[in-house]
Amino acid sequence: MEQEIASVARNLNIMWTLIAGMLVFWMQAGFAMVESGLCRSKNTCNILMKNLMDFSIGSILYYLIGFGIMFGASYHGLFGAGGFFGPDSLELGVFEDLTPATYIFFQMVFCATAATIVSGAMAERTKFAAYILYSVAISLLIYPVSGHWGWGGGWLSELGFVDFAGSTIVHSVGGWAALVGAWLVGPRLGKYKKNGQVNVIPGHNLTFTTLGVFILWLGWFGFNPGSTLAANDEIGHIAMTTNLAAAAGAITVLFLTWKKYGKPDVSMTLNGVLAGLVGITAGCQVVTIPGSILIGFICGFVVTYGVEFMDKVFHVDDPVGAIPVHGFCGAAGTLLTGFLANYAPGTENAVTGLFYGGGFDLLKAQVIGVAAVAVWTLATAYLVFKAIDAAVGLRVSKEDEIDGLDQSEHGSMAYPDIVLGALGKMGGVPEFIVPEPANMGGVKNASDL
Repeated sequence: MEQEIASVARNLNIMWTLIAGMLVFWMQAGFAMVESGLCRSKNTCNILMKNLMDFSIGSILYYLIGFGIMFGASYHGLFGAGGFFGPDSLELGVFEDLTPATYIFFQMVFCATAATIVSGAMAERTKFAAYILYSVAISLLIYPVSGHWGWGGGWLSELGFVDFAGSTIVHSVGGWAALVGAWLVGPRLGKYKKNGQVNVIPGHNLTFTTLGVFILWLGWFGFNPGSTLAANDEIGHIAMTTNLAAAAGAITVLFLTWKKYGKPDVSMTLNGVLAGLVGITAGCQVVTIPGSILIGFICGFVVTYGVEFMDKVFHVDDPVGAIPVHGFCGAAGTLLTGFLANYAPGTENAVTGLFYGGGFDLLKAQVIGVAAVAVWTLATAYLVFKAIDAAVGLRVSKEDEIDGLDQSEHGSMAYPDIVLGALGKMGGVPEFIVPEPANMGGVKNASDL
């Protein structure tokens, strides 16, 4: 009877982890909708293609190499080694609790999430080939190394660093890489005037963006509760902290933008949801429900003023706000865990922060972890992007940027009937006649529509 109960429990844990992994995979659709909606229509196909290839490339490379670096036998706590080209050969305890394929799949979808964050920050002016090379680098090396530090038995885990589902290990890695990429590739044409004034370049479809945010919100219920790797009594608490932080982030940004601009801003409020979700991801298991609301509230301020700082002070053009959402809020949520953790006090598994009598030990580990991952990612991303720039170039030509990356990079149109129909009425091409892909580059003035 005990063996049968244990077998049923294991199968339930496998099923729960797989379902959670599928929800995290579905977040790729959310990122695609958010990014395409916040960018101009002439770059839609390019963004969709980048999100598709992030997951496709990341899946293969993470399976072959990345998982071994992340979870292989630790070399001085710095990186793993072993299980390359066949990670199920590793002797990991979690493989017995689940199955090798289940755990590898779950970690694989996390890797794809870290990679795809950069897509939006560098949108509308980056060569597709350059982006593919970056996706290779983050899946093979940048993400797996930082993941080993925190989750693979590396030096941060030994230090007591807490990042339950990846505010720092996943989201800030993507955010810091996005910062380097967006800075090196430069702003979009017309984004900043010579006097430093910021020109708003609106996206083409807030309906897509809103749908994307709701998809991501749903996916986060796999991202955070799924990180238990077990269908246990903690997943309800984690779902609640996740949800309430997101709601608090949205409400905070709603009122902040209402006060700042006189009207509540839709796109910023949507980013407020994501800010709360990213912020709570580190401490979703170990903070109280009121603590999660506070984290969402603080991250609402972080993303609102982070976007303003990036635009008006740093002059880094980030079309979707990926750097403040994932970089700044990922760091903020991880640090706040050092103050607000209150998990199983009085037991040997207790994780308590400064505000609950835990002293400075956890907060110190959180500061070190945030700083170490930031330095690692910023340095390696800089070297990777500079190498890519030297090899194939990062940025498309001025003419290609004006025409749109759908045309120049893919020979495609996301909305051919609308664009060509309008051009036909203007005398540019026959109405509703779609040219062959090879001839699409000759369509005139599509970028102006």
